[in-house]
Parts: sequence; C-alpha cells; structure tokens
Amino acid sequence: MSSSATFLLLAFSAVALIVVAKSYRTIPLEKDEKELVRLLNSINKPAINSFQTEHGDILDCIDINKQLAFDHPLLKNHTIQLRPTNIPKWTINNITSKNGSSMQFRQGGISCPFGTVIVKRTTHEDLILSQRLKSMGSKYSTYVSSKDKNINLTGFHFAMAEYSHKNYGAKVSLNLWEPKVSPTQFSSASMLIARGSKKQFQSIRAGWIVYKWLKRNHSRLYTYWTADGFIKTGCYNTLCPGFVQVSKRFPLGFLLEPVSIYDGHQSEIGIHIYKDGVTGNWWLFVQNVMIGYWPNSLFTKTGLGHGSGLVSYGGEVYSPVNEKSPSMGSGHFPDEGFTKAAFVNGFEVVCNNDSMFSKPSFPIKLFESTPNCYKASLGGGPLIGWSDALFYGGPGGCV
Repeated sequence: MSSSATFLLLAFSAVALIVVAKSYRTIPLEKDEKELVRLLNSINKPAINSFQTEHGDILDCIDINKQLAFDHPLLKNHTIQLRPTNIPKWTINNITSKNGSSMQFRQGGISCPFGTVIVKRTTHEDLILSQRLKSMGSKYSTYVSSKDKNINLTGFHFAMAEYSHKNYGAKVSLNLWEPKVSPTQFSSASMLIARGSKKQFQSIRAGWIVYKWLKRNHSRLYTYWTADGFIKTGCYNTLCPGFVQVSKRFPLGFLLEPVSIYDGHQSEIGIHIYKDGVTGNWWLFVQNVMIGYWPNSLFTKTGLGHGSGLVSYGGEVYSPVNEKSPSMGSGHFPDEGFTKAAFVNGFEVVCNNDSMFSKPSFPIKLFESTPNCYKASLGGGPLIGWSDALFYGGPGGCV
C-alpha cells in the first residue's frame, strides 16, 4: 500500500469526532476483516519494548524516527525537534483549597528507553468502537465557533467560552470528571486553537474525553487536529500521521485519574498549546510535561501556519438523535459553583510570537448551543483570581 493511500485510510480511524468526507469509503468491519488488520498494522509501528497497564492498555516504545507521524507525506524530511526553542514560564493555577488538587500522572514507573517514544497501542476494539460511533455521527461534527451558523451540529452540544482574537497559543486548567455515557456517546472538556473557515479551517484540540471502553467509562487524554476543515486531514490522537510524540513516559490516550467527586475532592489537568517562535511547531504540554508537537508544515499561511484567531474551551457532548444526550462535566449546572459544577480556570494566551503567556487583552464570550440542557457562566470560584473562570455543564437529556 502506498504511503498516500495509507494516509487516507488512516484518516478514517478515530472516535466519534472524526469527520469523514463522502468520497472516502469507511471500512465495513464485518466483511473486511483483512482491511482492518492492515490498518492496525499501519498504525501500530514495531515496538522495541511494551508494557501493559492495570487498566488493560498496551503501551509501546517506538523508535522516535519510525513513529506514525512520519508516514505523512509532508513530514518525510522532517527534522525532529526534541524540545521547544523556548519553554515559557506560566502561572500555575492549581486548586489550592482543601477540596482540590492537580491531577498527577500515574504510570507505575513505565518509561521508554533513550531514542524511543511511548505510544498507546491501537487495538481491534478501538477501531470497532470508532466505526460504531462514527456511523452514528454527523458529517461535520466538532465545534468551530458560535459564528459558524451553517455547520450541521446535529447530536452535538456545547457550553464554551471563546476568545476570538489573534494569538499564538493558550493554556487552561480543566476540571476532570468522568460522566456516564452509552457506547454511542461521548462527553468531553477541551481547549481548541483554530484559524480559518470552511475548507481553510485549521485547528488543534486537547483535553479529556469519556467514552465507553471495555464496558466501563474512562476519562482519557485526547487530541484532535485538522488542516482542511475535516475534509481529508486530521484525526484523534495518533490514529493518523501528523502529531510528533517526544515524551518517553506519557502517551496520548492516557487514562486520567483520580477524577473529581461531586461536593468533594476536585482534580484538574493543565493543557498548554503554543507556537514555537522559531520553528513554528505547535507544542503540547500536559501537567507541565512536554508531550510532543504538530509540525508547522502541516498547516498553511492562511491557517495555523501564521498563528491562531480563535481559542475556545469548555464542554462538549455527542449523542445520536435517537438517544437522550449524556451529562456534561459534573452533570450539574454552573450556578451550583465550585466542587459541584465543572470549571475551566487559568486561561491565558500568547499574544505575541514570543511564547509568553498572559491574561487576555479582550473580552471572553460565552456560547451555549442547548441552554436548557447545558449552560456556561464566568466567575464564581473560591479564590482571588477566579473572576474569569468558566463554570459549565448540565445533566443532559436533550435529543
């Protein structure tokens, strides 16, 4: 199979939020088992070492130069950047009350050897799940902006804050929850960096997502990117070429715990995405840990190649139209406040291409797609400095 054909095939493999163009054929899993096996072999590169976690994940140590990212035709001659040119200093916005703490990565001492990176192995079940969820989804799924009124968002619900001004990245702390979902639903919280519209729309998203896996809800670290409005490019985590992993300890798709408890202990996860001022690569840090980057060559000058024009953050859920939508965040409305409603705190942006984070210079706007089921509001946190915190969520039940 040629590299270009492999790339197009890999683009089909994601969870519910992958968008598929009409011209591409989805894999009929029952009839095309061989094709599924070939797809898994294309995604899962030969491992130098492997580990199995207590939750059933298999984590592979892959040669850093042979990871899936470099199957992308635009990355054939890419020079790996092991560290950002400048690692910015940012304000740590951990919860400091007795009811909360920042989530800690718990990997049981797992770490890959020098010259390799850690990648969560994609399984047969992962692809079956992605196909099942995708078959229930819409053609144009993920949230873009409240200004985009002509995009079909059937089945999707949002409660977000958005900052629609020039920037080169942003950071947030996402309150971590694990809402219950059915096998055809997901519930998530994330931050999106984007620029452009329609076919020129380019975006990067990172946060946590809950979907049914091995008969249990799990909250996992996830990313998603596109360079052409979800038509041909982009995918969830590392299910297609593009994202360059540099961490030896923490892969995309990593299970996050502990999660928050209603009216009890609160956990949060820090997400930082910013553009390297020299290479132009978009770096991802999670909990101040360097995970990897999206190379600048994936994007165009009219898109993320020259910075971002939109940052949005908050909650998103998806449910087929024949099911009532799941809960978002804690499952409670924002007016219940800290420890009871989900929140996003510590929003800062990079206003100049210098990798320096600061408070936003322009107002933040709210967007609620289905306010009878999910709401969003600013302020109401327990400490000084929480005046711009986003509280969001709701019980769901919309169709």
